[in-house]
Amino acid sequence: MRSLANDIPLLGGRLAVDFVNTASGKDGPSWERFILLLEATAVVSPERRSQLLSLPAFDPQAAEAALLKARRLSSGLRQAFSAIVRKQRILPECVEPVNQILRVTEGHDELIQQDGLWEISFIARESGLDWLLAAIARSGAEIITEGPRSGLRICANPRCGLYFYDKSRTHRRRWCSMALCGNRSKVAAFARKHASLHRAQ
Repeated sequence: MRSLANDIPLLGGRLAVDFVNTASGKDGPSWERFILLLEATAVVSPERRSQLLSLPAFDPQAAEAALLKARRLSSGLRQAFSAIVRKQRILPECVEPVNQILRVTEGHDELIQQDGLWEISFIARESGLDWLLAAIARSGAEIITEGPRSGLRICANPRCGLYFYDKSRTHRRRWCSMALCGNRSKVAAFARKHASLHRAQ
């Protein structure tokens, strides 16, 4: 059976950015989208995903408490990312949900190979459910410490609103995805230009 995690778009380039993008909406992420994101980003295995998806039926209080923390983290990161993109000061209340997760999560750093390159990844000790948020909080903390010099951007499509981390060589990337928003913008610009040429004739 194909995993629905394949339907989670990973356009952000960093775990915390993908988390904020997936958790868009005023209520934040649903339990299912949260767990599917964790599987899509290899924070949890497909086997663990199956166990976690059934958790609300077996332990609704634990699932609800974890989801509440996920939503707080999402909201704080979204506010912090918005401040970074706008080159504004990040308020302490935006950072508190990140610190709350970092404070209670135990684990260790480990070198992980990603696309032929080595990077340091945080491996959380699995106790309670806070470990589900540990890697996201660490990823968000790294971006927050980079501040305005980070590669964090927001898609140039005003109807999109997705964040992405610009890792391009020139650091001039404008779209969350060239295949989505970039091509749409080019097609719309071509249509406007073509329509204005017809009106001028």
